[in-house]
Amino acid sequence: MADDKKGKKSKRPTAEKRMIQNEKARLRNKAFKSEVRTAIRRFEDAVAKKDATAGKACLVNVYSVMDQGVKKGQYKLNKASRTKSRLTARLAAI
Repeated sequence: MADDKKGKKSKRPTAEKRMIQNEKARLRNKAFKSEVRTAIRRFEDAVAKKDATAGKACLVNVYSVMDQGVKKGQYKLNKASRTKSRLTARLAAI
């Protein structure tokens, strides 16, 4: 019975645990926002080449990623709507 306690991990202070959790969340958020920016950049490249079909495909991807961001709470609904509206207007101008 006494041997069981030797292998037991000691408790981590709450502040230290929160720091670790915050760092993981920060990296996760950073990766996701980078994915969104990349999708928007691909869309802008397609629009610059005046390629409507590629632009439409990229726009669908941007919509999907932005909606996921809203669902996860990384973007506010208004920001996502504003971004999607601006990109759609840019595609329509081709």
